[in-house]
Amino acid sequence: MTSEAVFIPSADQATIGLLRINGQRLWDSLMELAKIGATPKGGCCRLTLTDLDRQGRDLVIGWGRAAGLSVAIDKIGNVFMRRPGRNPALAPIVAGSHIDTQPTGGKFDGNFGVLSALEVERTLNDHHIETEAPIEVVFWTNEEGSRFVPVMMGSGVFAGIFPLEYAYAATDIDGKTVGDELKKIGYVGEQEPGEHPIGAYFEAHIEQGPILEEKEITIGVVQAVLGIRWYDCVVTGQESHAGPTPMNLRKDAMQVSTRIMQEVVAIANRFEHGRGTVGMVQVYPNSRNVVPGTVKFSIDFRNLTDALVDEMDAALKDYAAQVMAETGLDVAITQVSRYNAAPFHPDNKAAVARAADLLGYSRMDIVSGAGHDAVYISELAPTGMIFIPCKDGISHNEIEYASPEHVAAGANVLLHAVLDTAKIVA
Repeated sequence: MTSEAVFIPSADQATIGLLRINGQRLWDSLMELAKIGATPKGGCCRLTLTDLDRQGRDLVIGWGRAAGLSVAIDKIGNVFMRRPGRNPALAPIVAGSHIDTQPTGGKFDGNFGVLSALEVERTLNDHHIETEAPIEVVFWTNEEGSRFVPVMMGSGVFAGIFPLEYAYAATDIDGKTVGDELKKIGYVGEQEPGEHPIGAYFEAHIEQGPILEEKEITIGVVQAVLGIRWYDCVVTGQESHAGPTPMNLRKDAMQVSTRIMQEVVAIANRFEHGRGTVGMVQVYPNSRNVVPGTVKFSIDFRNLTDALVDEMDAALKDYAAQVMAETGLDVAITQVSRYNAAPFHPDNKAAVARAADLLGYSRMDIVSGAGHDAVYISELAPTGMIFIPCKDGISHNEIEYASPEHVAAGANVLLHAVLDTAKIVA
């Protein structure tokens, strides 16, 4: 990085508005990273803490060092790459995501957020721009949770949600531990997770849903990540022969279960941002000519705030009690997991909106139904997210795709949101 800085007055919005990232360089970086773990259908399989993950990490860190960034790694393997600011006492403005993928993942999920943050640093170098606060690129360990659980592990350990030793002890299906695999790929750093300061955090990401594409909007200003509750529901009746047992004398667990399943959807539809899903069903004895005696199924509820999910929870339990009273069958609902809603900071949301307006991109407020590292970081620092469209809303799939134009647009918004927050030296 050159030591000669061209200072752009912070009040000169017209001049600042001319700044753009190098879209071709960003696209080429995405395609180069995607070669590591490339799959036959054009996707990517780069599971956490595998040798392919190491290769991806090495490549991105190499690009960071070539851009003059210093590198720090913490004990869970989170990587921070810093471009200094004029005032080193200020906490850095951080942007990033993750580079691990699903087994049949795509080129953009997570990777776009990391490489667009790197492109911000490269663009500032190109234009010899100095900022007041340092700016950092981060990529977090094991966001996907495909090989090891819990998901969002690196950011969760960083935020104090999971103890480091708990994360180290997590195993994959072969019994290999996070701690051992981190050592094996050489990414156990020296920093204690959470000790690295963050002044503000931005995460650019493909939407992973169809809304922006359907509405032909370029930028989603993410308001929050939905709160999530997962349940197991078990309906217990009595199995009996499908022929001799009259309909009015049956204790059919499947028929009662389908009523509850339909109510899950109905409850979600009563709320603007409600989501209600039954994705897994197990029927006992699962025989063609036997009235089902037991049905176990999953319920997934999501909404914009924890209070709204509480209302959905109460409605579900009230309906289950009503069904039990009407049918005499037992309905047991057990909550098995919970993720609190993560509203993003007004300052970060405003910075993203201002950047989109400055650049002339269409934008809309949007919510995220999927979890991201930004969820846990929002508990530590002002946080915001930027969404761009992805084709047909498809993600976690080898055919996942975002256009070069939208990739560049999202990175440009990230650039200006970061500059808005880090402040250009006047």
